[in-house]
Amino acid sequence: MKPFNDLRIIILLCLTLGLAPFFPEPHIWGKIKWIAGGANGMQLKDWFDVVMHGFPWVLLIRLIIVKLAPKKDA
Repeated sequence: MKPFNDLRIIILLCLTLGLAPFFPEPHIWGKIKWIAGGANGMQLKDWFDVVMHGFPWVLLIRLIIVKLAPKKDA
């Protein structure tokens, strides 16, 4: 579970897999706009694509929440 808690690895994943391909716009951004527009015509492969490109961002959000959450004393 160490890679899921390493900020450097997660940022690297976000900048590579999370944004690839970069031109003309990041792929995940295009998919988010498509979903926000009603997801008309999206197929199963498009949803899988959203999960694959979105997973690094979910890991980053989770890590930020874990780091900022107050620690409970045992």
